[in-house]
Amino acid sequence: MKCCHFSVAGFFLSAVLASAAETAAPVAKETNILQILLKGGPMMYPLGIMSVITVLLIVVFLLTIRRNAVVSDRFMNTAESLIRKRDYLGLIGFCHRRNECMARVTQKTLDFMTANPGASFESVRDVAQVEGSHQAGMLTSRITYLADIGGIAPMVGLLGTVMGMIKAFIEISAGEGTGVRQMGLAEGVSEALIATAGGLAISIPALAFYSIFRGRVQKYVSELEAAATHFIAILQSQLERQPTAQPFVPQVQRAREDYAMPVASPLVGERPDLHGI
Repeated sequence: MKCCHFSVAGFFLSAVLASAAETAAPVAKETNILQILLKGGPMMYPLGIMSVITVLLIVVFLLTIRRNAVVSDRFMNTAESLIRKRDYLGLIGFCHRRNECMARVTQKTLDFMTANPGASFESVRDVAQVEGSHQAGMLTSRITYLADIGGIAPMVGLLGTVMGMIKAFIEISAGEGTGVRQMGLAEGVSEALIATAGGLAISIPALAFYSIFRGRVQKYVSELEAAATHFIAILQSQLERQPTAQPFVPQVQRAREDYAMPVASPLVGERPDLHGI
């Protein structure tokens, strides 16, 4: 009897393990990320494109939004030494070789000075300020693409959610049996949730990196403004130290005929002291 009981218990135990293995097998298949994403519906394709663009923008901004790409100590030291030597053409050539925002500001300013030698220093300062604002605006506008993706991705995911729910209710209304209706509801809801999760998975990193790059840009823009102010101050001091050219006043020269005219002698005229001699 005991052997019979043990055999029955072993049979039930093996049956339970077999059923557990059968139920666990499809769950392992569902854990594949690619299969889950493919079940998210047609909105997963634009979300995939947006995810690739987000990764590329993050990599590009990490490589380009740096302090040396905006203003570097090497450029400022070289520019200051060339300005003190009044080698403006050499400084323009040095700016052409440097890919920095401050180099572009310096180049535009010196180009204006060389093209308009009679312009006032206020006009030179205005050119430098306008070019500095232009470079700062370019830095700020570049990172706004991440903010745009962070705002658009949840909307695309929400659209996928709505489409999944519509699909679920259409399948439920078209089904005849209870089991068919439940299967249709589960498939539509899963598609809707996957699309929502995909939109949020793109939006959250995009907005996080946008916040990081925004802080960097604000810091570098303030450094650019300080460097431009320093450059304008040094340039003004050197221009004010230049000696002003004295106006040339031609001397009045006598004609050759003037030198040929005879000069009156002091002996000409009446000499009372010589009378009677």
